[in-house]
Amino acid sequence: MPKKGGKHADMGEDGPAQCKRAKMEAGCSPSVMSFENPDSLFESLISPIKQEVFFREYWEQKPLLVQRNNPLLAAYYQSLFQLSDLKELCGRGLYYGRDLNICRCVNGKKKVLNKEGKVNYMQLKKDFDQKKATIQFHQPQRFKEELWKIQEKLECYFGSLVGSNVYMTPQGSQGLPPHYDDVEVFILQLEGEKHWRLYKPTVHLAREYNVESEDRIGSPTHEFILKPGDLLYFPRGTIHQADTPPGISYSTHVTISTYQNNSWGDFLLDAIPALVFDTAKEDVALRTSVPRKLLMQVDVADSTKKLSSLLRRLADCLENTRELRSSDMKKDFIMNRLPPCLGCDSDTLTPGGKFPKIDSKIQLQFRDHTVITVEPDQENSDENRREMVYVYHSLRNKRETHMMGTEDDTASEEGTPQQTHGLRFPLSYLDALKQIWCSSTVNVKELNLASDEEKENLALSLWTECLIEVI
Repeated sequence: MPKKGGKHADMGEDGPAQCKRAKMEAGCSPSVMSFENPDSLFESLISPIKQEVFFREYWEQKPLLVQRNNPLLAAYYQSLFQLSDLKELCGRGLYYGRDLNICRCVNGKKKVLNKEGKVNYMQLKKDFDQKKATIQFHQPQRFKEELWKIQEKLECYFGSLVGSNVYMTPQGSQGLPPHYDDVEVFILQLEGEKHWRLYKPTVHLAREYNVESEDRIGSPTHEFILKPGDLLYFPRGTIHQADTPPGISYSTHVTISTYQNNSWGDFLLDAIPALVFDTAKEDVALRTSVPRKLLMQVDVADSTKKLSSLLRRLADCLENTRELRSSDMKKDFIMNRLPPCLGCDSDTLTPGGKFPKIDSKIQLQFRDHTVITVEPDQENSDENRREMVYVYHSLRNKRETHMMGTEDDTASEEGTPQQTHGLRFPLSYLDALKQIWCSSTVNVKELNLASDEEKENLALSLWTECLIEVI
């Protein structure tokens, strides 16, 4: 029988977890989500665990199981997505592969049962009822506003893309074989019950998805049942499988995932090229030629010693700089993340309030939806392109294409591809932009720019993009 967890269970690595039942103190019972700010949202997601405890003891280290007996929270979770929602959603024009998959785990392998083209609800229901197929619904935040609100706040909290999938599995069935993922995973049980088994990772903090065979993973380190209102977290690389127990008509859960390709290694790949480029301007050692025929050699031991020396010079340079340019990761995040959930279509977002003037006091809006980068001028193709400051924002991103693939894959039906929204300024505007970003309020006339005209132009440009307001 599965081991029942307590109200929250420390999922250690010392063999099968016997989850202890712990009484929640009065006043600590979980409640529905708090959307006041990103911190309060995440705190309510993992309640009663505190954020500092979560990141000290669980994040990237071990699973966390939070089992709650809270009807209010269970009802809220159920409102996020239900099996009964499929009929209405199919009427909007869903497609196999793009919007959902139907699959089943057969002899340790994933068997995909997708049809071609548009999803027919009656056929989908037949596959669910008769073939015991799992329905995997991709990125439901595109259709469900409450999930949009949750994931948008989590993207602000983590500074990383946050995707989701809903899994609906009939009784006595399993959709996916044992596998591990390349993302940090938060499971919210919405309907029914799900039987979970977790296993010791073969690759810690894995960088890619992989299926594992039963004979390789051994016995589960943790085994338990999730019920509505329960939450499970586990790090990337955690091997897992789940099934709906017999006697439970079906299970629905949502998997919320984040931190894909968001490691220090990824950041170094993004930041090091600019660091090398900038350092080479000042350090002649980086501008000296490589040895003759280096690219033709098989044994490059001598050259690796030279590279080690140059990397140490870069490290010394890095310790003495306050600027580390990461443009591609920043742009990828801001271009692909969710727009703010404002209760209306973000296309209608227009500047409001007073018009900014030289004597105005201004403050930044949507701080979590903007990034500043320094890059070569994208509007000039000359070899000696000057550097410019770019302010990118996600206020006009499309919720409907969130996490749906590359730019080519997510072109709209009208043929309009995704684009980056933002502003371009001379490098001399960087300090003034930092003033605005780092201050609660700032007077336009005190911006660090040479002329009043430049100060007003900067304020007007940001106001036009709805990035500041006059107070």
